[in-house]
Parts: sequence; C-alpha cells; structure tokens
Amino acid sequence: MNYKLGVVMDPIGAINPRKDSTLAMLLDARARGWTLHYMEMDDLYVLDGVAHASMRSLEVTDSTTDWFTLGDSSDRPLGDLDIVLMRKDPPVDLEFISATYILERAEAEGVLVSNRPRALRDVNEKVCTAWFPQCCPATLFTRSQDRLRAFLAEHGSMVLKRVDAMGGRSIFVIHPDEPNTNVILEEMTRRGTRHVIAQAYLAAVTDSGDKRILLIDGDPVPEAVTRMPGPDDFRANLATGATPHPAALTERDRWICAEIGPTLEAWGVHFAGIDVIGGHLTEINVTSPTCIREIDRFHGVDIAARLMDALEARRTRE
Repeated sequence: MNYKLGVVMDPIGAINPRKDSTLAMLLDARARGWTLHYMEMDDLYVLDGVAHASMRSLEVTDSTTDWFTLGDSSDRPLGDLDIVLMRKDPPVDLEFISATYILERAEAEGVLVSNRPRALRDVNEKVCTAWFPQCCPATLFTRSQDRLRAFLAEHGSMVLKRVDAMGGRSIFVIHPDEPNTNVILEEMTRRGTRHVIAQAYLAAVTDSGDKRILLIDGDPVPEAVTRMPGPDDFRANLATGATPHPAALTERDRWICAEIGPTLEAWGVHFAGIDVIGGHLTEINVTSPTCIREIDRFHGVDIAARLMDALEARRTRE
C-alpha cells in the first residue's frame, strides 16, 4: 500500500546523514514506495480543532552530500497522512509539549503517530526509570540540595542529570572530594527550584561502556551497540566523542527488556532506545532514539525496515 508518511524533525539539512536514525527510517519508507512529507515544529498548527501543517514533499537518498530534496510548501490537514513520525530532538520543553497536543488531534482523526503523543509527554526519558526500580541503580529525583548531598554521602559518587536534555548535555559526575559540589548542585537545581536526576555512579562505564538497546513494540532488537567514553570524558555519548562498538544482548539485558517492554508498548512507545551500564538501566529514550545506523553497520541488519514493518502492521490493524 502506498502510505503517506509525515515526519516532524529538526532541520534535515543540519543532520549527519551517516549517523542519523530518522534518515534511515525515511530511506526505508521511500524504498517501499511511500510518499514522504516534511515538517518542522513551526509548521504545525490547529485551526478550529483540526490539526494542520505546512508540509513539503520530501525525497531522500543514502548520500553524505545530497541526501534530501524538498518540494514546495502546502498547507494541509494532518489527517491527510497515514503515519507521522515525531522525531524532534529534546529538550522536551513547553514547545515540544505543545506539538504533542497538535499531533494528538491528528491521532484523533485516525493518523498513526509514532511515538504516541501522550507517551512523548508522559514518558520522561530520565524520570520514567522510576517505574522500573528493580532494573536501575540507586536513583533520586529531587530539587533538594540537602537530599542530593545525603545521596552523594551514601553512594560515594553520583551522576547528576537534567531531565530535559539529551546527547550528554548538562551531565556531571560528582565524587566525594569534588570541591565544586555546592556550585554544581546550586546551578543544576537552580538553587532548589528545578528537579534533577541523581544516580549512583557506575564505574563499569569506563570498562564496558554504555550499551544502547533498541526496542520495537516492546521487543528488544537482538543486535546492539556499546558506546565507550573517551579517555578524558566519563560520558558514553556519541555526541560527546564516545566510540561505538558492536554488542550482543546478555541474559541480564533480556531480563531488563522483559521487565519494561510490555509497559512501554502499553504506553504507546513503538520505538525506544534504552541505556544499560553494568547491567543497570539508566535511561529510556523515547523522543528520538538513535544508533540505528551504527547497529546496522556493525551487524549487517536493517532496523529501520523492522520498525517500518511494525508501523505498517499497526496501521493496518488500527
């Protein structure tokens, strides 16, 4: 069937085509004969209760130089589309949340939005680990500097994260002898007015890295990638210079996926990327999970095709 697929994303001209997971999805959709329609956040609007967008037709190629061509813009109801991929990167701020309201109106008109707008609002990538404490390191969600100091004293070292960022931004590791602890806590919590996530520091990140596991409809993709931090940085994010390596799922990894997968599917998370360090779940990425292209290259697979198969099957059922 010739589906009409829309994508909401950051400017396509600014992506790294060799690494971009959204481009991998679009390439597979185009290979199926689907028509592609491109949108950015400011293209979305609601008129008299009906979701609309200024859309441009999109052609994509698997190239590192000329990977896309956009057509002329036309205003159309989102309900004209069959599937919409919401692939805007964090931060999940008020503008992002506003976009999910618009996409939810499209969903009400029968469009399959992936991931579901409600899930994008409710499943915060850091905080939602609280639903699966059996899988995670010791974790504290608070804006109290006193509680954070007590957590640090109890666990020796901790990692501190903002709840709305991505790509290794605003992540600190604090050891007991850190002279800037008070400054870091003040700045990260905005002097006790913003919630943050603290997790017990997992030293395994320096030896075995941070494993990225992808899940489609709650089921883990058997192939994975491990991201090893650089010599001068504890962060195992590709965006901060970490190096990817091929990886396979362990028994512990599969147990974690079995613990969280059914809940993610029930929440409407069709595609997720989880981070596992030393056998502990640290994050559940649902906004724009990455590493499709790295895993494909290492293992000779086509994860985007598996995802599009799943979305096509879901669109047929719904």
